[in-house]
Amino acid sequence: MRWTLTLVVTLVCGLSSLPPLLSAQDVAERSTRTWVGKYQEFEDYIRSAPIVRVENIPIGVTRPQHGFFEPGGLVAGVAIKALRPSRETGYFESYQSEIAAYEVDKLMGLDMVPPTVERQYEGRNVSMQLWVDGVVQRNSLKGQLPPNPGDWARQTRRWIVFHNLIANIDPNQGNLLVVREPNWHLVLVDHSRAFTNTTRMVFPEMNAIDRPFFERLKALDKETLDPKIGKLVLDGSSSILKRRDLIVAHLEKLAKTKTNEAVFLP
Repeated sequence: MRWTLTLVVTLVCGLSSLPPLLSAQDVAERSTRTWVGKYQEFEDYIRSAPIVRVENIPIGVTRPQHGFFEPGGLVAGVAIKALRPSRETGYFESYQSEIAAYEVDKLMGLDMVPPTVERQYEGRNVSMQLWVDGVVQRNSLKGQLPPNPGDWARQTRRWIVFHNLIANIDPNQGNLLVVREPNWHLVLVDHSRAFTNTTRMVFPEMNAIDRPFFERLKALDKETLDPKIGKLVLDGSSSILKRRDLIVAHLEKLAKTKTNEAVFLP
């Protein structure tokens, strides 16, 4: 295993004019996803609070570490990655891709990637990501029924589109974590191999998406993306927008074959 949110009135208004994609279930789960609505607070804490001890994580080829803050603080711990941008492993990998994934997650209103920031640690630039406790691997729930099947299906459709958007070429099942209370909610980790210039869809079986998420996807543009990820990924917004266009075209073509109602869900 590797460590590893209605509709717009007009797209030209940009993402900032889009309301958050919060369902009643999302609101109920804020107590579990403690960072939702408090992104800056969490980012600032992770970026500045002293690390008091570190443990090596005995799994994962990228050798992440589990860093701990003083007990009683806003955040208990973080996953630390010090992967400098390179192809040493045969794949392009970078700690900066972890941060970019979080920034795109925020733009999309996904709230599945935990807060992730860049920070210096032991003389190196690293990514530090909120360590989410109480999760299980998605594949460990095989055969079990989620409390809310409709919501779970919506989450699954969203993360498939998200991983295609950011070109996460390593969609290892161990990187798909689940918070089970009060409802199953996906937590996505380990994006160090994402954001290459590939246009290959990791999940070509995209067959539906909820309309609010689709409209937010369509509203992505260079002016929104580059200030957030331009310095974190190889070619800024260029490749992610190419992949976005392919995803939109695929889903719109599918809607002509099926129906809009079958592909673009409420």
